Parts: sequence; structure tokens; C-alpha cells
Amino acid sequence: MDFNVKKLASDAGVFFTRAVQFTEEKLGQAEKTELDAHLENLIARGDCTKNWTEKIFRQTEVLLQPNPIDHTGARIEEFFYEKLDRKIPTRTTNGELLGQYMQDAAKDFGPGTPYGSTLITVGEYQKKLGGAEREFLQASAVSFLTPLRNFLEGDWRTISKERRLLENRRLDLDVCKARLKKAKLAEAKAACEGDAAPDFQETRPRNYILSASASALWSEEVDKAEQELRVAQTEFDRQAEVTRLLLEGISSTHVNHLRCLHEFVEAQAAYYAQCHKHMQELQKELSSANGDTFPNAFAVSASTSGISAGPSPLSGGSAPGCPAASSGPLDPAPLKIEEVKPPATGTRKAKVLYDYDAADTSELSLLADELITVYTVPGMDPDWLIGERGNQKGKVPVTYLELLS
Repeated sequence: MDFNVKKLASDAGVFFTRAVQFTEEKLGQAEKTELDAHLENLIARGDCTKNWTEKIFRQTEVLLQPNPIDHTGARIEEFFYEKLDRKIPTRTTNGELLGQYMQDAAKDFGPGTPYGSTLITVGEYQKKLGGAEREFLQASAVSFLTPLRNFLEGDWRTISKERRLLENRRLDLDVCKARLKKAKLAEAKAACEGDAAPDFQETRPRNYILSASASALWSEEVDKAEQELRVAQTEFDRQAEVTRLLLEGISSTHVNHLRCLHEFVEAQAAYYAQCHKHMQELQKELSSANGDTFPNAFAVSASTSGISAGPSPLSGGSAPGCPAASSGPLDPAPLKIEEVKPPATGTRKAKVLYDYDAADTSELSLLADELITVYTVPGMDPDWLIGERGNQKGKVPVTYLELLS
């Protein structure tokens, strides 16, 4: 017990002297030993590596698990399973859960109905997408996140510990330097003033036998301070070398993280390629299954802005978003727009709701929010009107218009 008390008192004394030295350095009242430029550069490089690695690690976790609540819950679950030395169960991805919901809904709606059968097909592919996502998450965690976490929780903690120890050794060294400087000044002062009672408060409390001269006592104090300084300098140099070797290992860390980054990109590319393949297969399957019902559902015309316009209903076809006109031998001959004359009465103003690209010369292209004049002519399909804008004239679909009074 006596040993522990002495050690505690000694540690408290060391802590106090370090605190005094640190405070005086901040106030500009004490000299500070500067590290060599190479070590300073290594420390700055290490701090930069740690900060950016931490940011990349956290943001990658957010990318792979966007919901912070789910992410936190997953980390807590992983923590408990690791403590219990049990295997972490495979989690169902959002895509797999969506696919299961679609297939369950299809059972209630009827798998034989068009909607039910489509839900089954889409649900199957959603499960495939979810499976691809799970494989990507697992590959990314092993090849990218784990090495970054190992660096932050392993290597960097060791480096930080050694850096704190180096800072303590530096403070001890500067304390010894200040103590030696004060002892030498006191020795010189005693030599000038002759035999005088030494002021031991200038260095440290000690038990001295006051039978020797003050100059001899100060000489002894200087010798002890020099010995302590040599010991502190040796410990500081040894700790600086240990810290330098650890920080130089950051270069190897960069090489390792570069390899992990390549593996992460490869996993990402494989994941998106697999998803693209699944979606193309799904589009083909839905297009072939629903081709009669939705002939243009998966076709996008390169000449239109997102709307696939078909033939005019007056020429035997239908425009997108508009009911198709019946075609047959009894259909009247197509109207010639240039020969159509506006009626004396019955014209109205209409506001265009959406952009519309004319499919042929008989139709009029529209811009959203513009006002045009519309009217109908005998024998014309009720889903279409004749629109005029200045000297331009052509057929326009009713569904793209808001008729004004």
C-alpha cells in the first residue's frame, strides 16, 4: 500500500510539472522543443489521412445504408452478435421485401388477372435486384469498409497513443531543460555573491545537508539536472523514432486502400451491370406479355421528347394518351387540314396543359401554357380538335387541352 501511495504521488507530481510546462508554453513564458521537419510532415500527413479516411468510411456506410435508423440498428445488432460469437443473420434487402409484397398482393388480386400476373413477374425481378444488392453490400463491406475500419480502429489508435507518449516525453524534456537553466543561473549567482543560503525553490524541494558551501550545492544541483536532461533526451529521441516509423507506415496504408478502392469499384460496376441486365429482361418480358394491351409502353421515339406519338386517329391510328380511333372499311377519308375552314360560330380558346410534338404534318405541335383557338368539324374523331395558332393549323388531342369559356 505504501508503494502505491508513493507511485500515485510521483505520478501526480509528473502530471503537475507537465501541466505547468504546457501552460507556460501556451502563454509564451517557456521554450518548446520543436520536432524535426520530417516528423512534422509525417504527423500532418497522418492527420490528413485519418480525417479523410473517416469521412470516406462514414459516407460509404451512408451510401450502402441510406436510412440512418436502419444503419444504427444494424450496427447495434452486429455488435451483440460479435460479443456472443454468433453468425450475423442474412438481412432481407428492400428490393427483396418489395418483391415479396408484390407477389403476396398478386395472390389476393388473382394471379390469373393481367395485374396479378404482372405483379408476380415484377416481384420476381425485384427479388433478383435485392439479391444483387445484398451481394454488393457484402462485397463492399469485405473489400472496402473493413480495411478502412481496421485502419481507424487499429493502426490509427496505435499511432495516436504513441503520439501522446511523444508529447509527454517532449514536455518532460522541456521541464528538464528549464530546470537545468535555472540551476545554472542560480550557480552563477551564488558564485558571484559568495557563500549564501541556496534558494531550493528555484529547482525543486530537496533535503540537503547545509554544511557545504552554496556554490558546491548548486554545482551538485546542476550535475543532477544535467543527468536528468540526458535521460529525458534519450527517451524523447527513442519515442520520436518509434512515432516516425509508425507514421511512415501511412504510405503502405495508402497502397492498401488504393487496392481496396479498385475492388470497391469493380463490385459497384458488377452490381450495376447485373441490375441493368435484370431490368432489360424485365422490360422484354413485360413487353411481350402485355404487347397487345400496351403496345407503346416500353417504346420511346427518338424524335419526340419522352412521348411516342403514333399515327393520327383520322388516318387510322392513335396518339399516345388518346383513345384510338376505330379503323375499317367504313372509316371516312382522312381530312385535309389545308382545306378545313373554321366555322362561323363554335370556336373556343383552349390552354395547352402539356408539350406535344406533332407526329406528322396534319398535327399541330403544342407548348405547355400557350393559348390556341380550337374547333371541330363534322366527321372528326371526338378525341381530337382542330387547333389554330396564328397562321398554323393542325389536329390536336383533346387530352392535352383545357377548354376555356
